[in-house]
Amino acid sequence: MARFRMPHTLTLLFSLIVVAWVATWLVPAGQLETSTNSHGREVVVPGTFEYLEDAKPPSALNILLVIPRALGEAQGISFFLFIVGGALSILRASGALDAGMGGLLRSTGSRPAVLILIGMLAFTIGSSTIGMAEEYFPLTAVLMGLCVAMRMDVVAAIGIMVVGYSIGFGAAALNPFTVLVAQEVAGLEPTSGAGFRMAMTVPFFILGYWQVYRYARRVRADASASLVADVPAAQPPQPSDEVPMTGTRRVILLLTLATLGLLVWGIKTHQWYFTELGAAFVGFALLVGLVARMSIDDIAKRFIEGASELTGTALLIGFARGIELMLSDGQVLHTIVNSLAQPLGELGSMFSAVAMLFIQSLLNLFVPSGSGQAYVTMPIMGPIGDLVGVSRQVAVLAYQMGDGFMNAIVPTNAVLMGILGIAGIPYSRWFRFIAPLMLQFLAVGCVVLMIAVAIGY
Repeated sequence: MARFRMPHTLTLLFSLIVVAWVATWLVPAGQLETSTNSHGREVVVPGTFEYLEDAKPPSALNILLVIPRALGEAQGISFFLFIVGGALSILRASGALDAGMGGLLRSTGSRPAVLILIGMLAFTIGSSTIGMAEEYFPLTAVLMGLCVAMRMDVVAAIGIMVVGYSIGFGAAALNPFTVLVAQEVAGLEPTSGAGFRMAMTVPFFILGYWQVYRYARRVRADASASLVADVPAAQPPQPSDEVPMTGTRRVILLLTLATLGLLVWGIKTHQWYFTELGAAFVGFALLVGLVARMSIDDIAKRFIEGASELTGTALLIGFARGIELMLSDGQVLHTIVNSLAQPLGELGSMFSAVAMLFIQSLLNLFVPSGSGQAYVTMPIMGPIGDLVGVSRQVAVLAYQMGDGFMNAIVPTNAVLMGILGIAGIPYSRWFRFIAPLMLQFLAVGCVVLMIAVAIGY
């Protein structure tokens, strides 16, 4: 009997577009009315759902048409990835990364447990407080180099990053793009309930740390145990700790830190997004090239080489966007949301809270944007929670866990696919690594929600 093989990620995403098209023929079209909130965002109005009798499902031709449209809508993050890839290529060519990683290895004594702990903690805090996600792209190469030098693999490296940031989003204390948006839609005081969320971060962090550390330890003991041992694209060159640290390379590393600091400042104080972030990386690439005494032509060639390496990743991101577009074209997205929410009225408060978690987790496949999911689902979940005895704070908690934790596994998450693309990890191999942890997160999440309901959170 032939062994089942997970299809290529692009094949998987195209198949999901086809499934979404079939759904537009099987699921009745429907719509919820929308209104504009105080922040100028459109939110759905609960209790206004109605079926659309005259709506027609899109033709089969839309399966093809939706792909270039989706690529166009995903151009922001796609071109941002190209710019980041180009900048990283110039940074690698300067030798500063190898020299810096050699210094870090000497300072940590090649202790993987310390690297995993500090790395995961940093990513968790960054996502929990200021909602960092895309900003981690430029750190991927650094983290991969450190892990490979410690006889770990790129899966362990990306595990540190993605598991860390998914915990940060799932148990976020202050994340302005998810928690504060959802609380604003639900009519709650901004940042309220942060103490409980910070406390619940601990068990999730312990679970995540143990998953990454256990896998890393297994790979260090036996390199063939790596999930990507047979994947050439996931075998970065071994960094050398013999690359000397020169004055020029110190300046470049300082420029790197300054750029990351600039990104954090811009996001936090001026709400920078892809245009401003991309501009910062273009300037960074030019500065690094000039400081490293590269010619203008060399800078251009390195930049194009780095950007071209992420072409496949940009395509995956565009295809992923096509799933939501197809459901929207068929006007069935609101029907799906409304149908999933209705049964909650038949459950008790605790089970309703748990059901909210699973509904939000499922919807994250179709609406991977955290803030977008908040605007679509919270106006429905909040009032339903009022009826079944689930506080709006608990409804927000279920939303953020469903959105945040699933960011680490759903193939429609552009940030996840971008990071996996940079690392050369096939989605099927990543799924084998992350799926057991997601089941544990969901189980603990159910317990956390039950406790939250019991204490009147």
